[in-house]
Amino acid sequence: MKAVLSPVPEEILAWRKRTGGDRYDEMWEGVLHMAAVPTKKHDEFQWALRTFLKQRWARPRAGNIATMNVAPPGGWPNDYRIPDLILWTKDRDPMDKDTHFEGPPNVAIEIRSPDDESYEKLEFYGRLGVEEVWVIDRDTKEPEVYVLKGRDYDLKPMDPSGWVLSDFAGVEMRPSGSGELRIRLRGDDSTLESLP
Repeated sequence: MKAVLSPVPEEILAWRKRTGGDRYDEMWEGVLHMAAVPTKKHDEFQWALRTFLKQRWARPRAGNIATMNVAPPGGWPNDYRIPDLILWTKDRDPMDKDTHFEGPPNVAIEIRSPDDESYEKLEFYGRLGVEEVWVIDRDTKEPEVYVLKGRDYDLKPMDPSGWVLSDFAGVEMRPSGSGELRIRLRGDDSTLESLP
């Protein structure tokens, strides 16, 4: 359900801050978007994906992975989104401002829940210059990899065996058909894992 409440009463904002409900709130060009706290299933999948990417991508390549606010230069705190995970290379370390990432990470990862705003964020990520956006369905684990072309994204097709490749990370993904994500480094079955 989407709702617009203008202006938001201070007591609602104070309650959300006090209870931690504001942890996933985003500002879209000065408009507050209040997101629900992720479900346990979402949280477990995010943790498993982060662990795989930390061990298989970030450590060997001296890359970084985090959950952070992402803002355009000069946009913090009035224009930012919170992807479930972001990946970036060492040359972008100066963009890590601790409270937010100022500029484009290499990859933004959205774990899509029913009725969320994952697809609406693509325009923001394109404007920012994020090279790839992964949208992975929380329930089916169907992965989509969007590759930046200009300021818009092209959806990368799956190969004949159902794998979709992130050229940036060198990671291939496909749904298992039983609610898990099969993930590996490009063509390397020794790194194959199934994430819940």
